[in-house]
Amino acid sequence: MPTVPVLSDDALRRLDKPGPRYTSYPTADRLHERFGAVQYRQALRERAQRAGSDAGAAGPLSVYVHIPFCESVCYYCACNKIVTRHHERAADYLQSLQAEIALHRAELGRTAAVSQLHLGGGTPTFLSDAELDTLMTALRDAWRVQGDAEISIEVDPRTATPARLARLRALGFNRISFGIQDFDPAVQQAVHRVQSPDSVRALIEAARALGFVSINTDLIYGLPRQTAASFERTVAQVAALRPDRIALYAYAHLPERFKPQRRIVSAELPDGAQRIRMLGGAIAGFIGQGYQYIGMDHFALPDDALAVARREGRLHRNFQGYSTQPDCDLIGLGVSAIGRVGATYSQNAKTLPEYAQALAQGRFAVVRGLALTPDDLLRRDVIMALMCQGRVEFARLERQHGVRPREAFAAELRELQVLADDGLVELEPEAIQVTPQGWYFVRSVAMVFDRHLRDERSQAAPPHARYSRVV
Repeated sequence: MPTVPVLSDDALRRLDKPGPRYTSYPTADRLHERFGAVQYRQALRERAQRAGSDAGAAGPLSVYVHIPFCESVCYYCACNKIVTRHHERAADYLQSLQAEIALHRAELGRTAAVSQLHLGGGTPTFLSDAELDTLMTALRDAWRVQGDAEISIEVDPRTATPARLARLRALGFNRISFGIQDFDPAVQQAVHRVQSPDSVRALIEAARALGFVSINTDLIYGLPRQTAASFERTVAQVAALRPDRIALYAYAHLPERFKPQRRIVSAELPDGAQRIRMLGGAIAGFIGQGYQYIGMDHFALPDDALAVARREGRLHRNFQGYSTQPDCDLIGLGVSAIGRVGATYSQNAKTLPEYAQALAQGRFAVVRGLALTPDDLLRRDVIMALMCQGRVEFARLERQHGVRPREAFAAELRELQVLADDGLVELEPEAIQVTPQGWYFVRSVAMVFDRHLRDERSQAAPPHARYSRVV
């Protein structure tokens, strides 16, 4: 696999447009208010019925808990968060979470198994040790958390200590993620997130000594004041820390949607050519230091479970990104949390008052969602196969969905020919194969099969400002 994507300027210009990251298909922006709490409860009951008729039919659950609070704002952030130093606000939120957990337990029963549990935010460690203990107890009382479950938490290095990490380990967390973004002081000042490499190093060393199974770090390229040279230094510093996994995200500057981003000086943002050099340099830097490229935005050391799953064709993708877990139902807890149950997606209220009020009234806080159609399920299968395995077998699609792929996707296959000419895919007689070079631009390949994007193009709709750019 090449370390740096090499494409013509014309090809890069065609690829350099907004596009989904495909943590789901259809994407979360397609959810609508015609699907709400009533439909969500029905989806839970149907899952419970499947589990009742066949213990293995429903499969284990993945659970995501959103903790929205942060003590300070990072200007690049597009997450649903509440910036406050009033930690007492967490107590009321914890009560709402407990009520939401209880509603789910009433529908699914205590026997439901959980194989993956993730706390994200915001800053989950905004909660005190006692509050985290209360939350974990409520989750374990509601569901049967498997002994080998992946239990992970996101941590802001500026607000954590080795002693705090020890407490997290004692609570059962076995995976941890540190948000770094960039180590360059000028970039940190520009995005209002200042932290030293030494403090992050101390935390990673402590996490490793405490026995965390996997340590992840997050980076962002395309931030203000970044240059190819400065980001190369950050890449080298992070690689030297030897985290098990690295997530490398492209910054999406959408100030019209995310108020904190209005504090970023647009003139200080790197242009497209600079971003390409940063991406290529990061890929070369991490692979040169022994990391394997998992796909799109993830790297992992060869012995990490994510890298093993990639090699063995067992990679999956959900609302949290690439995962080793089988394609399972996801319960989203907390304000704005997104979930998937059966052939449905759902999202909780995005504001804290609306979320809390629903639960205080004894009802689910789901305000929008989607019931997937057979066409959605077919296209999701294709897109996820491309995103995770880089290959689509026509025989499998025909067997599982009852379609003739060459007929069903005649227009898409014609469009893929352009990407094939660029060397991104190979169109085999009975399959689509993403090339090693195409793996770096797999979002562009997947976008060809997105019916919603195709419909918008046919209606000459303007490009979506809600997506990050592919390049």
